[in-house]
Amino acid sequence: MAYMEKEPVPVRALALQVTGDTLFLPVKMQIHLVMKNLITILAFLAGFTLSSNSQDFEKQAPAGFDSVRAGIPHGKIDTIKYYSKVVGTTRKALIYTPPSYTRRSKYPVLYLLHGIGGDEKEWLNGGQPQVILDNLYAEGKIEPMIVVMPNGRAMKDDSAGGNIMAPDKVEAFATFEKDLLYDLIPFIEKKYPVLKDRDNRAIAGLSMGGGQALNFGLGNPDRFSWVGGFSSAPNTKPPEQLVPDPEKAKQALKVLWISCGDNDGLIIFSRRTHEYLTANDVPHIYYIEPGVHDFKVWKNGLYMFSQLLFKPVDVSKFGKYSPLGTPAPSNVRGGKYPQIMPDGSALFRLKAPDAQKVQLDMAGKYDMVRNGDGTWEVNTDSLTEGFHYYSLVIDGLTVADPASEAFYGMGRMVSGIEVPFSGDGYYAAKSVPHGEIAIKRYFSTVFNTWRQFYIYKPAGYDRNTGQKYPVLYILHGGGEDERGWATQGKTDLILDNLIAADKAKPMLIVMPDGNVAGQMGFGEMTLRMFERELTQCIIPFVENNYRAETAPGNRALAGLSMGGLQTLFVGINNAEMFPYLGVFSSGWMVPSHNDLAAKQYEFIKTNPEKIGNLRLFWIAMGGKEDIAWNNCQVMMKNLDELNVKYTYSEYPGGHAWPVWRNNLYNFAQLLFR
Repeated sequence: MAYMEKEPVPVRALALQVTGDTLFLPVKMQIHLVMKNLITILAFLAGFTLSSNSQDFEKQAPAGFDSVRAGIPHGKIDTIKYYSKVVGTTRKALIYTPPSYTRRSKYPVLYLLHGIGGDEKEWLNGGQPQVILDNLYAEGKIEPMIVVMPNGRAMKDDSAGGNIMAPDKVEAFATFEKDLLYDLIPFIEKKYPVLKDRDNRAIAGLSMGGGQALNFGLGNPDRFSWVGGFSSAPNTKPPEQLVPDPEKAKQALKVLWISCGDNDGLIIFSRRTHEYLTANDVPHIYYIEPGVHDFKVWKNGLYMFSQLLFKPVDVSKFGKYSPLGTPAPSNVRGGKYPQIMPDGSALFRLKAPDAQKVQLDMAGKYDMVRNGDGTWEVNTDSLTEGFHYYSLVIDGLTVADPASEAFYGMGRMVSGIEVPFSGDGYYAAKSVPHGEIAIKRYFSTVFNTWRQFYIYKPAGYDRNTGQKYPVLYILHGGGEDERGWATQGKTDLILDNLIAADKAKPMLIVMPDGNVAGQMGFGEMTLRMFERELTQCIIPFVENNYRAETAPGNRALAGLSMGGLQTLFVGINNAEMFPYLGVFSSGWMVPSHNDLAAKQYEFIKTNPEKIGNLRLFWIAMGGKEDIAWNNCQVMMKNLDELNVKYTYSEYPGGHAWPVWRNNLYNFAQLLFR
């Protein structure tokens, strides 16, 4: 018996970071910073923790955060001029110096960039950053810093007039990178008392400036440790270019902030960056708030981002800042909820003003809370990866969520939520040749009725008319039907990616309906009927209507849960037909299947030559939390006593589609080799 171990699952540990350069600060400020860091360390060592639903920080700016307050110290805004060798002219910028600014101290610097229609005064006129920062200083929420607001249009006529989308003006935003690095930053560091290392330099911007901030900040990790993009525009580079070396980015960045309004049409650029960073385990804050492409969102972005700068940060809290999440991929078109939150939880909402009680039923029930407008809401615990069934219970009636796609599972149409995770690339839609899934009707002489199966044909099937293909017959679980592997299972994407990477042989995959006369196939009679259906109807139909390879060694049979029992029954009894067997989250049920199991073990014992035909007997489980775990262990013990060779694999996740997708991914790579 062979064992296959999955790769370790990365776990992001809580990290306490104490950084900063206090050598050039006044004694009073040094004491303040030391005491603050000491308090942080003592709190950590004392075991100070927060529950997953509690917060020790704000999620959004409070009312009045951008209003001028009397009786507090105020910083100062000045216009500066510097000569740009890159542009060949003298250029302007605004500079904010904090309250109590003195040349005897040294300060970190934030470079704050405007949008495509603005200039160095856009933040001042639309966002009043000096007011926001003054108020934060008064509350002791931010570190003293200098803020430079340059003109990001690096050309001699850098005004915002005329056609702002003219090619030369758009190109000037890219040219500004050199102006910033080689002219403006050296000027600031020569004329002002600033700290000159990357840990004391930040860059952020709105819209086009957000794209610049990400492009320049991530493109120059030796210059910037703190990077923020607010509603970043299409000038943002593709994430593979922004962060070509994720490991280097992890080491270099203190904070990477990506924020946007949920109704901003440009959110797709922030989202694609976030998804890439998540897939590559690069810590970042993905912050989505109610709003559009305007200063309401950008001012809040500055308020939140500035509080993180130039101080120790707790990476473990990065997923908890965002007040909103990302609509789940499984939502209906335009559906905003449910949302996947950055911390892995999900936010559900339903408008039902006349309901008295609403619950979310998803591996347990959550009571939803009614808001003033009749909207019910609940935030779940952190969800595991992949696909999960769920329902809503409204005044005792179980219904599907109208905001989600519906799936046939649990014996009825139910809702499902897709939870992205860093390792889900193997079933992502990629730029590879794609096959297709078709629905085919056939007449069953076993059931005397028309039935249907789904069939996956690999890329090139219709073009390569002289080629024949091996066939995998794959079976769904109880309460599901032929749609399961095609929709919930993402069979086509898994095989497309494997075949494109030369990890699996091109094959046909047939996904039949394993239900017998509307019943689930757990009993011997229903198992025998399905055996006849598969061997006498489905396989002959497939081999007569598709270019299926019929030579020995070119059929495989696999199934999950109920389909695993069918695989055991049909596959063992017909081992000469199926030299490859895959049993996912299954095993003869104890004690209800004891007689069936005993018959099969006796068949194995008395027909060793038939079992010897098996090239691969692959058994997989979803860990001890899988409801079939105990049954599977009993079965494997009996197989061991009979000296049956098999390969055992585990993937944690219980009795659920995330496990079975992974099972198909691994099993398919072993077939027809």
